[in-house]
Amino acid sequence: MGEEVSIEKRPWVRFREYISEVRVEMKRVTWPSKQEIYGTTVMVVLTTFIFGIYFWVCDQAFSNAVSKILKFFLHRG
Repeated sequence: MGEEVSIEKRPWVRFREYISEVRVEMKRVTWPSKQEIYGTTVMVVLTTFIFGIYFWVCDQAFSNAVSKILKFFLHRG
């Protein structure tokens, strides 16, 4: 049975291998088209506005409810 000897590579060699592997992986990436980017960006912006309006309405409703409850209990004296 042979023992495996691990030889630590120099940082510069490891860095070059890393860059080489990144280049290989980047060639495999399927990049979205401009139309896909535009469509997803519009969806994100619209969804953000819709959720913003929804949370604003909920905040106003809860604020109003808490205000009425406090007014009821604090002016009962």
